[in-house]
Amino acid sequence: MTVANYEKLIGQLEVGAKQVEARPFPGSFSNETTLLVYETAVGPQQVVVRRYAVFGDYDRGEKAAREFKTLALLQKHGIPAPKPLLLDKSGELLGSPGIVTSFVPGQQIIQPTDAATWVTELGQTLAKIHAIPLTDADLSFLLDGNDEVVWFLRHEKAKANMWEHPDGRSAWQAVHDLLPAIEPVPPALMHIDYWLGNILWQDGQITAVLDWEEASYGDPGYDVAYLRLELAMLGGEPLADAFLAAYEAAYGHPVANLALWELAAAARFTPNPEELIAEWQVLQAGEYGETAVKQNFRKMMASALKRAGRME
Repeated sequence: MTVANYEKLIGQLEVGAKQVEARPFPGSFSNETTLLVYETAVGPQQVVVRRYAVFGDYDRGEKAAREFKTLALLQKHGIPAPKPLLLDKSGELLGSPGIVTSFVPGQQIIQPTDAATWVTELGQTLAKIHAIPLTDADLSFLLDGNDEVVWFLRHEKAKANMWEHPDGRSAWQAVHDLLPAIEPVPPALMHIDYWLGNILWQDGQITAVLDWEEASYGDPGYDVAYLRLELAMLGGEPLADAFLAAYEAAYGHPVANLALWELAAAARFTPNPEELIAEWQVLQAGEYGETAVKQNFRKMMASALKRAGRME
């Protein structure tokens, strides 16, 4: 964004305000996210400017509107998330399609001091998200989540990448074969990218769930599976199981189609699950051994394949 863009934006947010600083956020893995500080009559204010990068065939204006409307929905139901302040679907104000939200204090936590409390909070928060009732108006801007999460079945390059992993071919085939017969469940609000880098904490509580550009409706089990897989790579299946238990206790019933969605989630980490370490380290997550991550990933894949009936 140019200085003129920022000045115009600040003027729309509050008459008479003056810009102080625009600082890119570290750990912005896909889109351009900037902390904007400006001075007002009552003191400095902070907002977050989020501009969407070109990714696949997504319409960036549609993506901006989807995240903006989803954040409004989350605010309505008391879910910790940034407050949407301004939507620029055309990109005329921000220089490219994007949104402006409130700034929420907090930090990502990858290595908690109290793992039991940590996974309980993660599970309970996700259960609250999935319990939000969806109206026809909500469904009009949300993606079809069940279709979105099996993107790798439609792309030959994704298929080839997945098959490079020793268990990738089996996982791909299992999802392909079992998807038509999944247990039907009532559609829920899905995040699709509910991972540790998108969750802010302060004083032991989640202050915000970020990055709702792929907000969808569909089987909520995928969100559970996606974080379970990451937790398994971090601390093994017992940590992933503790998160699952916390989620199911809060949600009120077992997760359907869990093994299938774990295999689908694995597509994002193949062929090299250890590449996630780089993102963990950006979040100041400390050191992780590549060998342990690889081994934990394969153990989780084997467990999911067995539970899906694809291994003895």
